[in-house]
Amino acid sequence: MADSNEKTEDPTAKKQSDAKKKGQIARSRELATTFVLISSALTFIFMGAEIASALFEVTQRTFTLSRDETYDFKHMFQAWGFAFETISFPVLAYMLIVTIAGIYGNIALGGYNFTWQGAAPKASKISPIAGFKRMFGMNSLVELLKAIAKFVVVAAMAYVALVIFRDEALHLDMELYPLNLFHALDLISWAFLLMCCALIPIAVFDVPYQHYKHNKEMKMSLQEVKEERKNAEGDPQVKGRIRKLQYQAAANRMMQEVPNADVVVTNPTHYSVALKYDQNGTRAPVLVAKGVDEMAMHIRKIAKGNDVPIVASPMLARAIYYSTEAEHEIPEKLFMAVAQVLAYVYQLKAYNKGKGKKPPPLRKDLPIPPELRR
Repeated sequence: MADSNEKTEDPTAKKQSDAKKKGQIARSRELATTFVLISSALTFIFMGAEIASALFEVTQRTFTLSRDETYDFKHMFQAWGFAFETISFPVLAYMLIVTIAGIYGNIALGGYNFTWQGAAPKASKISPIAGFKRMFGMNSLVELLKAIAKFVVVAAMAYVALVIFRDEALHLDMELYPLNLFHALDLISWAFLLMCCALIPIAVFDVPYQHYKHNKEMKMSLQEVKEERKNAEGDPQVKGRIRKLQYQAAANRMMQEVPNADVVVTNPTHYSVALKYDQNGTRAPVLVAKGVDEMAMHIRKIAKGNDVPIVASPMLARAIYYSTEAEHEIPEKLFMAVAQVLAYVYQLKAYNKGKGKKPPPLRKDLPIPPELRR
């Protein structure tokens, strides 16, 4: 038999919402790091020459200041303005691209979520016991394996980059200045990109692992699900008691209306429905009470005690019971069948008072549509 405290159930919507408010969502640091590094490498490849040119101009300008310019504050401020104006655009563009990549890398798994609760201090974070569990838990082992894997793949890709660009790097001293500097920067950018791409397999592994880990941490026990449902919807026993009382109250109201009914149509063993027709009021006969088994017997008992006619018509009784609610008019498709029953009852009442002939027995094949037959 399964333990009710074993966390085997999927998290409810309320628990997921509460966890999100606390900042407990799936996140992959490897994915964010990979996004930032690859975007940095690609930015260097496409904008590296522009950044290098800006740095070259600033360096050339500041290294060629004369002695008089060095001691002249006006010229110094002009040099600083030139340096900021020259280098600000490419550097700011690079920083903007990397910032966007960093933000997207962090929200790619789990989505955007801002909450102060996640930044609030927690006693569990400084607890020695909790820290010991984190150090020797499964998550720490996975993090260790990821760190080893990152070292291995990055080292391997660095070796591949050295092999690929070795000849070009060794011949940089034979190129003209400053073209050799730009060429070296280009080699560094491509080597950097290759090393960053080595992190893609680590991120591909880490994303589903973090998703699995988060779902596992969010699992709930059967007892937790019951408690949450009880708190959200109320105690099932109390609700059942309320429904029972409501049903009893509705049944009592129906029983009070049976003596005012014009006829009770029965199964006659399982179903009973009491009908009332006010020719000056409602458009059609109204169902004032209905019941099955013990309730049906109770309706028949009240009807007999109050001289309400009881007519046996099993098909019509079931059709009215399933198609009409208490205090509602019967469906239009049953008008003809109920009209024949009421006509029979009125004629029978007149006969009993000595005012007419005895009516023929009620037809057994009353006109009941096939879709209402039960």
